[in-house]
Amino acid sequence: MHVLVVHNRYSSAQPSGENRVVDEEAGLLRAAGHRVDVFERRSDDIAARSLLGKAAVPLLVPWNPAVRSQLAARLRTSRPDVVHVHNVFPLLSPAVLAACADVGVPVVATLHNYTQVCPPGTLHRDGKQCTECVGSKVSLPAVRHGCYRGSRLATVPLAVSQSVNRRRWWSGVERFFCISAAQRDVLVRSGMPAERLTVKHNFVPDLGTRRAGAGEHVLFLGRLAEAKGVGLLMAAWDRIAAGGGVGVPLVLAGAGPLEREVADWAAGRDDVRYVGLCEPEKCRDVVARSVAVVAPSTAMETFGLVVAEAMAAEVPAVAAGHGAFVELIEDGVTGLLHQPGDPGSLASCIRRIATEQDLNREMGKAARRRYERNFSPAVGLERLEEGYRTAIAVRSGGGKSTPSAGDAHTGSRRGTRASRDGGM
Repeated sequence: MHVLVVHNRYSSAQPSGENRVVDEEAGLLRAAGHRVDVFERRSDDIAARSLLGKAAVPLLVPWNPAVRSQLAARLRTSRPDVVHVHNVFPLLSPAVLAACADVGVPVVATLHNYTQVCPPGTLHRDGKQCTECVGSKVSLPAVRHGCYRGSRLATVPLAVSQSVNRRRWWSGVERFFCISAAQRDVLVRSGMPAERLTVKHNFVPDLGTRRAGAGEHVLFLGRLAEAKGVGLLMAAWDRIAAGGGVGVPLVLAGAGPLEREVADWAAGRDDVRYVGLCEPEKCRDVVARSVAVVAPSTAMETFGLVVAEAMAAEVPAVAAGHGAFVELIEDGVTGLLHQPGDPGSLASCIRRIATEQDLNREMGKAARRRYERNFSPAVGLERLEEGYRTAIAVRSGGGKSTPSAGDAHTGSRRGTRASRDGGM
């Protein structure tokens, strides 16, 4: 197939899991013999704009007419079989959907977050889950609370785009890829067309790096932000330290708004190491040398790349028992789920997974088997191709936009079972 990938690349100042997914999927498709072209914009380019150009960026968020004409011209010239849309904020806008409709090219879109129903895409506000805008046609609560970057003004373009482009999204995309059943459930409850939503978990490349031995540290790898549970993890680790520790240090790798707080907390301690941002090769190594990876997010994650990466390396995880984590982790089998937001529960799970070595080893092996069944490149390629074929058939009138039973429902049942096991 000939696939055109449409993506607004996130700023290079912060590592982006979404950018990685886009690049890895393109590489996977090319390796399988498909032709993949890219139509993209880069948020990094905003800095080079004139003052007037920078001031105009918010106006382009709901609609960028230049992108519509440029993409339509590209489509008429290259005639791809399908367009795969990822992020369109802030420089592409939903005008990409109009361009595809102008030329009659089928569209699939990966929903990496909750921007269809929540302007900042997180379902998280003031340290807590928030669903005030879910199901609403106008996201006034988000504007009132300044949910995007703490600014009402910055939130307005996102809220306007969500409102005026809702029907365009829901009717202009033949197939939506949700990256977890938990995400799909939220979107269906919000009113999105269930027949167009299918679950396609992100895949993780198998780089052949697996854990040897018991591991050297407990690892947090990700954005240093409150929504990622960093404050919760520090509180839990202080409890562990007060009880004598677990024999290995906590390593925190990443950057973000809590970077200074984390660095100050770690300073002078033997049981904590803050290592900052890691290059990809270093990240793979630090994961493979872990006793366990910790993902204590207080927000409802749509996936959990670091958990899947740990599985590939035969490393179990401790994660919050909500959102996508209940699909990734079978509690007590491939890792442990802690009570969301509870530092005592998190500390107990870390202590158990770090000190019960036989259990840890068996969980690591089970995690690797789960990775091979659900998150490997072979599985990722199969789901991509299936989604593309469905979108092409629907656009040509030869098929119906209905997800398979396994895509739409099996993940939800698995997630529900895991949530019960996790004691939510």
